[in-house]
Amino acid sequence: MDAQLPRLMRDAVIDTICAAARKDKDILFISADLGAAALDALREDLPDQFIHAGISEQNMVDLASGLALSGKKVFLYAMAPFITARCYEQVKCVIASMNLPVTIIAVGVGLGYDHATLTHFTPEDIACMRALNGIEVLTPGDAEAAEEIANVAIADSDFRYIRLDRQGQAPLYNGSFKAVYDQGFGHIAEGKQVAIVACGALLQKAMAARDALAEQGVEAGVIDLFRVKPINGAGLTKLLESYDAVLTVEEQLLEGGMGSAVAEALVDNSVLKPMKRLGMQDGFAVVNGDRDTLHDLYGIDTPQIINAALKLAGKV
Repeated sequence: MDAQLPRLMRDAVIDTICAAARKDKDILFISADLGAAALDALREDLPDQFIHAGISEQNMVDLASGLALSGKKVFLYAMAPFITARCYEQVKCVIASMNLPVTIIAVGVGLGYDHATLTHFTPEDIACMRALNGIEVLTPGDAEAAEEIANVAIADSDFRYIRLDRQGQAPLYNGSFKAVYDQGFGHIAEGKQVAIVACGALLQKAMAARDALAEQGVEAGVIDLFRVKPINGAGLTKLLESYDAVLTVEEQLLEGGMGSAVAEALVDNSVLKPMKRLGMQDGFAVVNGDRDTLHDLYGIDTPQIINAALKLAGKV
Protein backbone atom coordinates (compact mmCIF):
# COMPACT_ATOMS: atom_id res chain seq x y z
CA MET A 1 0.00 0.00 0.00
CA ASP A 2 1.21 3.52 -0.79
CA ALA A 3 2.54 4.97 2.46
CA GLN A 4 0.84 8.26 1.69
CA LEU A 5 -2.61 6.75 1.39
CA PRO A 6 -4.74 6.58 4.56
CA ARG A 7 -5.17 3.13 6.01
CA LEU A 8 -8.56 1.63 5.24
CA MET A 9 -10.89 1.27 8.22
CA ARG A 10 -11.81 -2.19 6.96
CA ASP A 11 -8.18 -3.30 7.13
CA ALA A 12 -7.70 -1.78 10.59
CA VAL A 13 -10.71 -3.67 11.94
CA ILE A 14 -9.98 -7.02 10.25
CA ASP A 15 -6.28 -6.96 11.16
CA THR A 16 -7.14 -6.19 14.79
CA ILE A 17 -9.66 -9.04 14.98
CA CYS A 18 -7.25 -11.42 13.26
CA ALA A 19 -4.48 -10.65 15.77
CA ALA A 20 -6.87 -11.27 18.66
CA ALA A 21 -8.21 -14.47 17.09
CA ARG A 22 -4.70 -15.96 17.03
CA LYS A 23 -4.78 -15.84 20.85
CA ASP A 24 -8.47 -16.51 21.44
CA LYS A 25 -9.94 -19.57 19.74
CA ASP A 26 -13.48 -18.50 20.68
CA ILE A 27 -13.34 -15.60 18.19
CA LEU A 28 -15.14 -16.46 14.95
CA PHE A 29 -15.35 -14.28 11.85
CA ILE A 30 -18.20 -14.88 9.40
CA SER A 31 -18.09 -13.10 6.04
CA ALA A 32 -20.40 -12.83 3.06
CA ASP A 33 -17.55 -11.36 1.05
CA LEU A 34 -14.09 -12.53 -0.02
CA GLY A 35 -13.16 -9.36 -1.89
CA ALA A 36 -11.07 -7.78 0.88
CA ALA A 37 -7.39 -8.70 0.77
CA ALA A 38 -7.28 -8.18 4.54
CA LEU A 39 -9.39 -11.34 4.89
CA ASP A 40 -6.60 -13.49 3.45
CA ALA A 41 -4.77 -13.93 6.76
CA LEU A 42 -7.96 -14.95 8.55
CA ARG A 43 -8.97 -17.38 5.84
CA GLU A 44 -5.54 -18.92 5.33
CA ASP A 45 -4.03 -18.86 8.82
CA LEU A 46 -7.15 -19.43 10.93
CA PRO A 47 -9.42 -21.67 8.81
CA ASP A 48 -11.24 -23.00 11.87
CA GLN A 49 -12.19 -19.49 12.93
CA PHE A 50 -13.24 -18.10 9.55
CA ILE A 51 -16.50 -18.95 7.81
CA HIS A 52 -17.34 -17.77 4.32
CA ALA A 53 -21.12 -17.80 4.28
CA GLY A 54 -21.44 -16.62 0.70
CA ILE A 55 -24.22 -14.35 -0.48
CA SER A 56 -26.65 -15.52 2.20
CA GLU A 57 -26.74 -12.81 4.82
CA GLN A 58 -29.97 -14.02 6.42
CA ASN A 59 -28.43 -17.43 7.01
CA MET A 60 -25.21 -16.02 8.38
CA VAL A 61 -27.14 -14.03 10.98
CA ASP A 62 -28.89 -17.19 12.16
CA LEU A 63 -25.56 -19.05 12.15
CA ALA A 64 -23.94 -16.28 14.18
CA SER A 65 -26.76 -16.43 16.71
CA GLY A 66 -26.30 -20.14 17.32
CA LEU A 67 -22.55 -19.74 17.69
CA ALA A 68 -23.02 -16.83 20.11
CA LEU A 69 -25.39 -18.93 22.20
CA SER A 70 -22.67 -21.57 22.41
CA GLY A 71 -20.22 -19.06 23.86
CA LYS A 72 -18.36 -17.90 20.75
CA LYS A 73 -17.38 -14.27 20.10
CA VAL A 74 -18.87 -13.70 16.68
CA PHE A 75 -18.11 -10.99 14.12
CA LEU A 76 -20.29 -10.66 11.01
CA TYR A 77 -18.90 -8.85 7.97
CA ALA A 78 -20.52 -7.80 4.70
CA MET A 79 -21.27 -4.84 2.45
CA ALA A 80 -23.47 -2.35 4.27
CA PRO A 81 -26.79 -2.72 2.41
CA PHE A 82 -26.71 -6.50 2.61
CA ILE A 83 -25.83 -6.84 6.30
CA THR A 84 -28.61 -4.41 7.25
CA ALA A 85 -31.66 -4.20 4.98
CA ARG A 86 -31.40 -7.68 3.48
CA CYS A 87 -31.36 -9.48 6.83
CA TYR A 88 -33.05 -6.93 9.06
CA GLU A 89 -35.77 -9.34 10.19
CA GLN A 90 -33.21 -11.93 11.28
CA VAL A 91 -31.16 -9.33 13.16
CA LYS A 92 -34.29 -8.03 14.89
CA CYS A 93 -35.97 -11.32 15.70
CA VAL A 94 -32.91 -13.38 16.59
CA ILE A 95 -29.94 -11.27 17.71
CA ALA A 96 -31.86 -8.32 19.18
CA SER A 97 -34.62 -10.38 20.76
CA MET A 98 -32.06 -12.36 22.78
CA ASN A 99 -29.54 -9.49 23.08
CA LEU A 100 -26.77 -11.71 21.75
CA PRO A 101 -23.14 -10.51 21.78
CA VAL A 102 -22.72 -10.37 18.00
CA THR A 103 -20.73 -7.59 16.31
CA ILE A 104 -22.06 -6.61 12.88
CA ILE A 105 -19.47 -4.95 10.65
CA ALA A 106 -20.71 -3.09 7.56
CA VAL A 107 -18.41 -1.68 4.89
CA GLY A 108 -19.34 1.03 2.38
CA VAL A 109 -21.95 2.84 4.47
CA GLY A 110 -23.92 5.82 3.19
CA LEU A 111 -22.91 6.57 -0.37
CA GLY A 112 -19.65 4.66 -0.18
CA TYR A 113 -20.53 2.51 -3.18
CA ASP A 114 -21.28 5.62 -5.18
CA HIS A 115 -21.31 4.23 -8.73
CA ALA A 116 -23.44 1.22 -7.80
CA THR A 117 -26.53 3.39 -7.08
CA LEU A 118 -29.49 2.46 -4.88
CA THR A 119 -28.87 -1.29 -4.52
CA HIS A 120 -25.60 -0.47 -2.76
CA PHE A 121 -26.54 2.81 -1.04
CA THR A 122 -27.42 2.78 2.66
CA PRO A 123 -29.09 6.15 3.32
CA GLU A 124 -31.32 4.54 5.92
CA ASP A 125 -29.05 2.25 7.96
CA ILE A 126 -28.67 4.55 10.97
CA ALA A 127 -32.44 4.95 11.26
CA CYS A 128 -33.03 1.21 10.88
CA MET A 129 -30.25 -0.05 13.09
CA ARG A 130 -30.63 2.40 15.95
CA ALA A 131 -34.28 1.35 16.14
CA LEU A 132 -33.20 -2.16 17.19
CA ASN A 133 -33.49 -3.10 20.83
CA GLY A 134 -30.23 -3.09 22.77
CA ILE A 135 -27.84 -2.27 19.92
CA GLU A 136 -24.81 0.01 19.95
CA VAL A 137 -24.21 1.95 16.69
CA LEU A 138 -20.69 3.22 15.96
CA THR A 139 -19.16 5.09 13.00
CA PRO A 140 -15.38 5.58 13.13
CA GLY A 141 -14.00 8.61 11.33
CA ASP A 142 -10.52 7.28 10.65
CA ALA A 143 -8.46 4.07 10.91
CA GLU A 144 -7.32 4.87 14.46
CA ALA A 145 -10.92 5.10 15.63
CA ALA A 146 -11.82 1.92 13.73
CA GLU A 147 -9.00 -0.02 15.37
CA GLU A 148 -9.93 1.13 18.87
CA ILE A 149 -13.60 0.31 18.31
CA ALA A 150 -12.54 -3.18 17.18
CA ASN A 151 -10.43 -3.57 20.33
CA VAL A 152 -13.43 -2.64 22.48
CA ALA A 153 -15.64 -5.13 20.64
CA ILE A 154 -13.07 -7.88 21.20
CA ALA A 155 -12.64 -7.13 24.91
CA ASP A 156 -16.32 -6.51 25.65
CA SER A 157 -18.66 -8.69 23.61
CA ASP A 158 -21.99 -6.96 23.04
CA PHE A 159 -24.62 -6.36 20.35
CA ARG A 160 -22.93 -3.78 18.11
CA TYR A 161 -23.19 -2.34 14.63
CA ILE A 162 -19.92 -0.88 13.30
CA ARG A 163 -20.26 1.32 10.20
CA LEU A 164 -17.10 1.49 8.10
CA ASP A 165 -16.43 3.83 5.23
CA ARG A 166 -15.17 2.11 2.10
CA GLN A 167 -12.52 4.70 1.22
CA GLY A 168 -9.53 5.62 3.35
CA GLN A 169 -10.04 8.77 5.42
CA ALA A 170 -7.34 11.20 6.51
CA PRO A 171 -6.33 10.91 10.20
CA LEU A 172 -8.40 12.97 12.61
CA TYR A 173 -7.29 11.93 16.07
CA ASN A 174 -3.52 11.34 15.88
CA GLY A 175 -3.44 9.17 18.98
CA SER A 176 -6.23 10.84 20.96
CA PHE A 177 -9.27 8.72 20.09
CA LYS A 178 -8.93 6.31 23.00
CA ALA A 179 -9.30 9.21 25.43
CA VAL A 180 -12.70 10.23 24.03
CA TYR A 181 -14.15 6.79 23.30
CA ASP A 182 -16.25 6.52 26.45
CA GLN A 183 -18.05 9.84 25.87
CA GLY A 184 -19.21 8.77 22.40
CA PHE A 185 -18.11 11.89 20.53
CA GLY A 186 -14.97 13.82 19.80
CA HIS A 187 -14.65 17.62 19.72
CA ILE A 188 -12.10 17.48 16.92
CA ALA A 189 -12.08 21.21 16.15
CA GLU A 190 -13.24 23.91 18.55
CA GLY A 191 -15.34 26.96 17.75
CA LYS A 192 -17.98 29.27 19.21
CA GLN A 193 -20.70 30.16 16.73
CA VAL A 194 -21.74 27.06 14.79
CA ALA A 195 -21.17 23.46 15.85
CA ILE A 196 -20.97 21.18 12.81
CA VAL A 197 -21.88 17.64 13.88
CA ALA A 198 -20.98 14.81 11.49
CA CYS A 199 -19.56 11.31 11.41
CA GLY A 200 -17.61 9.08 9.04
CA ALA A 201 -16.56 10.44 5.66
CA LEU A 202 -18.43 13.74 6.04
CA LEU A 203 -16.11 14.77 8.84
CA GLN A 204 -13.54 15.63 6.19
CA LYS A 205 -15.98 17.97 4.45
CA ALA A 206 -17.01 19.46 7.78
CA MET A 207 -13.36 20.26 8.50
CA ALA A 208 -12.92 21.82 5.06
CA ALA A 209 -16.05 23.91 5.63
CA ARG A 210 -14.72 25.05 9.01
CA ASP A 211 -11.53 26.36 7.40
CA ALA A 212 -13.51 28.23 4.75
CA LEU A 213 -15.87 29.68 7.36
CA ALA A 214 -12.96 31.01 9.38
CA GLU A 215 -11.93 33.08 6.35
CA GLN A 216 -15.43 34.60 6.37
CA GLY A 217 -15.37 35.47 10.05
CA VAL A 218 -17.39 32.54 11.39
CA GLU A 219 -15.94 30.44 14.22
CA ALA A 220 -17.22 26.95 13.60
CA GLY A 221 -16.36 23.79 15.51
CA VAL A 222 -16.57 20.18 14.37
CA ILE A 223 -17.93 17.35 16.50
CA ASP A 224 -17.49 13.71 15.53
CA LEU A 225 -20.59 11.90 16.78
CA PHE A 226 -19.13 8.42 16.36
CA ARG A 227 -21.60 6.74 18.73
CA VAL A 228 -25.14 7.60 17.74
CA LYS A 229 -26.66 4.91 20.00
CA PRO A 230 -26.63 4.95 22.92
CA ILE A 231 -26.11 8.65 22.41
CA ASN A 232 -24.48 10.55 25.25
CA GLY A 233 -27.26 13.11 25.25
CA ALA A 234 -26.23 14.89 28.43
CA GLY A 235 -22.59 15.22 27.42
CA LEU A 236 -23.35 16.23 23.86
CA THR A 237 -25.93 18.79 24.95
CA LYS A 238 -23.51 20.32 27.44
CA LEU A 239 -20.99 20.81 24.63
CA LEU A 240 -23.57 22.15 22.17
CA GLU A 241 -24.79 24.68 24.77
CA SER A 242 -21.47 26.50 24.30
CA TYR A 243 -22.34 27.19 20.64
CA ASP A 244 -24.82 29.64 19.19
CA ALA A 245 -26.25 27.15 16.66
CA VAL A 246 -26.01 23.54 15.55
CA LEU A 247 -25.59 22.13 12.03
CA THR A 248 -25.70 18.40 11.37
CA VAL A 249 -24.61 16.85 8.08
CA GLU A 250 -24.94 13.23 7.01
CA GLU A 251 -25.27 10.79 4.10
CA GLN A 252 -28.57 9.59 5.53
CA LEU A 253 -32.21 10.32 4.97
CA LEU A 254 -33.22 13.02 7.42
CA GLU A 255 -35.99 10.83 8.82
CA GLY A 256 -34.42 9.00 11.74
CA GLY A 257 -30.78 9.69 10.87
CA MET A 258 -27.91 11.11 12.89
CA GLY A 259 -29.37 14.64 12.84
CA SER A 260 -32.58 13.30 14.33
CA ALA A 261 -30.59 11.73 17.15
CA VAL A 262 -28.91 15.07 17.89
CA ALA A 263 -32.26 16.91 17.86
CA GLU A 264 -33.75 14.29 20.18
CA ALA A 265 -30.83 14.70 22.58
CA LEU A 266 -31.30 18.46 22.71
CA VAL A 267 -35.05 18.19 23.26
CA ASP A 268 -34.71 15.46 25.88
CA ASN A 269 -32.29 17.69 27.79
CA SER A 270 -34.58 20.74 27.47
CA VAL A 271 -32.20 22.75 25.30
CA LEU A 272 -33.61 24.81 22.44
CA LYS A 273 -31.12 26.21 19.97
CA PRO A 274 -31.12 27.25 16.27
CA MET A 275 -30.46 24.07 14.33
CA LYS A 276 -30.26 22.93 10.71
CA ARG A 277 -30.02 19.35 9.45
CA LEU A 278 -28.37 18.61 6.12
CA GLY A 279 -28.99 15.17 4.68
CA MET A 280 -30.74 13.31 1.93
CA GLN A 281 -34.31 14.40 1.32
CA ASP A 282 -37.21 12.03 0.81
CA GLY A 283 -37.72 11.62 -2.94
CA PHE A 284 -34.01 11.95 -3.74
CA ALA A 285 -32.99 11.21 -7.33
CA VAL A 286 -31.46 7.78 -7.89
CA VAL A 287 -28.52 8.48 -10.18
CA ASN A 288 -25.05 7.18 -10.96
CA GLY A 289 -22.11 9.38 -10.07
CA ASP A 290 -19.04 9.73 -7.94
CA ARG A 291 -19.41 10.58 -4.28
CA ASP A 292 -18.64 14.29 -4.62
CA THR A 293 -21.21 14.61 -7.41
CA LEU A 294 -23.81 12.89 -5.25
CA HIS A 295 -22.97 15.10 -2.27
CA ASP A 296 -23.54 18.17 -4.43
CA LEU A 297 -26.79 16.74 -5.81
CA TYR A 298 -28.13 15.90 -2.35
CA GLY A 299 -27.07 19.20 -0.76
CA ILE A 300 -24.42 17.86 1.61
CA ASP A 301 -21.19 18.94 -0.09
CA THR A 302 -18.75 21.47 1.40
CA PRO A 303 -20.31 24.56 -0.27
CA GLN A 304 -23.75 23.65 1.09
CA ILE A 305 -22.30 23.11 4.56
CA ILE A 306 -20.64 26.52 4.38
CA ASN A 307 -23.83 28.21 3.19
CA ALA A 308 -25.96 26.60 5.91
CA ALA A 309 -23.45 27.63 8.58
CA LEU A 310 -23.35 31.21 7.27
CA LYS A 311 -27.13 31.38 7.52
CA LEU A 312 -27.09 30.06 11.06
CA ALA A 313 -24.44 32.64 11.95
CA GLY A 314 -26.54 35.43 10.42
CA LYS A 315 -23.99 36.20 7.71
CA VAL A 316 -26.36 35.73 4.75
